[in-house]
Amino acid sequence: MNLPDDDVLTLPNADTLIAQLAAAIKPLLTENSVLVGMHTGGVWAAEHLHPLLNPAMPHGSLDISFYRDDFERIGLHAQVKPTRLPFEVEGRDILLVDDVLYTGRSVRAAMNALFDYGRPACIRLAVLIDRIGDRQLPIAADFVGAALRVPAHQHIHLVRDEDANLGLKLVDIK
Repeated sequence: MNLPDDDVLTLPNADTLIAQLAAAIKPLLTENSVLVGMHTGGVWAAEHLHPLLNPAMPHGSLDISFYRDDFERIGLHAQVKPTRLPFEVEGRDILLVDDVLYTGRSVRAAMNALFDYGRPACIRLAVLIDRIGDRQLPIAADFVGAALRVPAHQHIHLVRDEDANLGLKLVDIK
């Protein structure tokens, strides 16, 4: 999707994207599959995906703060969240979930973190939004809700209200 400078990007509905992802992912799940959401937006998306995929499937959350390649430059994020993986990673089919795939660096950090817990049989990536044209690493999602071209001066954020409803928001970079 290419946008002329005077067009405004219309963001898709987050619940619609989650339903589309669930429909694409569900036929490929096995008894060996586990769901892992990346903090913070990926955890929110995974929480909404989980009941649509298989409520009995093990699921967890992953904080990549210490695995980022810019950790020494930017320091510790003010809101470090705990990693919670209540299952063995070794030999599992991991469905890694994030809200927006942008440069690929967060996904690389997540894979490094997961390997500290064991060697998965495979890792598949599901994202609500694939921000096309801005990748810095050779990382691609297996499941994509929507692929969007976003102006360089903007980011897409997944937001959650007090009732845990999800929405996508376009934010200008300051």
